[in-house]
Amino acid sequence: MLKTIVLPGFSLHNKDWAYEVKKHLGPKVEVVEWEHWKSGGGLKLKQEKAKIIKLVGTDKVNIIAKSVGTRVTLAVLPLIEKQINKIIFCGIPTVSTTYLQLARKILNGFPAERIICFQNIADPFASHKEVKSFMHRANPKIKVIEKPRNDHQYPYFEDFKQFFI
Repeated sequence: MLKTIVLPGFSLHNKDWAYEVKKHLGPKVEVVEWEHWKSGGGLKLKQEKAKIIKLVGTDKVNIIAKSVGTRVTLAVLPLIEKQINKIIFCGIPTVSTTYLQLARKILNGFPAERIICFQNIADPFASHKEVKSFMHRANPKIKVIEKPRNDHQYPYFEDFKQFFI
């Protein structure tokens, strides 16, 4: 069975976005709710990775990741690579050297045609221009789509569906 897993951004308001994705993409979509939304504090990467690996199980999956969810995707990708069908990144939150090294290490071995990145032209965390340069340094074949917004919102549900077809 092919299901889609949504890995939202860090803040609690991203929960609404994640459930909007589920609403638009259908019943085979699973939303990961970060533990820190309930308990406070920071992202517990080790705990979240274990939760995602358990959720994936033996299934084939698509991943839609926004902001910090992109970081979590990079952390789990090597562990479930054979089970990942396609990945959508939205709102890459940083173009730091550390993040680039991690992305380059992990994304270089994954087929670029199975990854797409949507970045708003003026996302306050990183602009489309910055992210396009960043992603192309990680893997020059990854497609980075410019979107017209000037915020960190990614309501591109039809685009998500089209990529998964």
